[in-house]
Amino acid sequence: MKKTKSSSDSIPAGVQTSLEALLSLKAEARGFSFLPRQPVTSLLAGRHSSRLRGRGLDFLEMRHYQQGDDIRTIDWRATARLRSPHVRVYTEERERPVLLVVDQRRTMFFGSGRAMKSVVAAELSALAAWRTLSSGDRVGGIIFNDHEIIDLPPHRSQTRVLRLLHEVVRHNRMLVEQIDASPSPATESILNMSLEAALRRAKHDHLVVLVSDLDGGDENTQRLATQIAAHNDMLVLAVYDPLGASLQGHPGMIARDRGVNFAIPSGRSFADSFEKAFAAVLDRWTEIFRALRVPVLPISAATSPTHQLRDLFGAHLARRTTIS
Repeated sequence: MKKTKSSSDSIPAGVQTSLEALLSLKAEARGFSFLPRQPVTSLLAGRHSSRLRGRGLDFLEMRHYQQGDDIRTIDWRATARLRSPHVRVYTEERERPVLLVVDQRRTMFFGSGRAMKSVVAAELSALAAWRTLSSGDRVGGIIFNDHEIIDLPPHRSQTRVLRLLHEVVRHNRMLVEQIDASPSPATESILNMSLEAALRRAKHDHLVVLVSDLDGGDENTQRLATQIAAHNDMLVLAVYDPLGASLQGHPGMIARDRGVNFAIPSGRSFADSFEKAFAAVLDRWTEIFRALRVPVLPISAATSPTHQLRDLFGAHLARRTTIS
């Protein structure tokens, strides 16, 4: 899906999004839930009751005191014995802040059908934000592109959701405005810098939702995800485009990546190699996150994200394989 630069009014919705479009998704943010109480067949069923921490009836663990812990949970005997503050942690179904980590880098500015990956990521963040707010939980976000990271602490208000969506739209529109700009030299991975921001924000008992194509992920990405998942629940919505998963080359076909043009070979061997390479990347990250008990959910840019979320998390889910 290629579009030349023009006024925002003439740019199709699938190429860039708008605040009005994300606001309209409030009515569609139903039929799925990120709450601990999930239908039996849901991807997250049975996980959050054991992972979320709070004051309840069932003892879960003893751990070091962390800033923000209720001092009433301090176990003074253990503290005296171990010579450092320790708290008793109990399981409880309780509210939890949701932190959305939303990718709007140039690698997301690709699409072959319904919408760009960047637009789908924006739609997913809006659906998740509206659903979280309607459930009575706080919602915040880390929105990033190739040059900037915006950190919005979780808050239970429509004002916070509107601010989050405004930043998502601003970053999304920058992709169109900078379509002819030269790519910036790669220094430290902005993806990892964004995860570091999420780690600073989500100390414990958050749900961290990464919405990204995972481009540029490395060993540091794995390390940061491990640290986030140690004290929080985490979920990865891996946005992909079908053309990015399966590409048929034709004579004269040219691809452009980070400012460099490549000739696409024709023939079945290239298509097979391309599909295997895509599958290998997805399998690698699925295995990495599986070890952390973090679900990785592929979200196609070719179909409605609302329907995909309802299929994955909806109360009327017939059957679905759990990734955990």
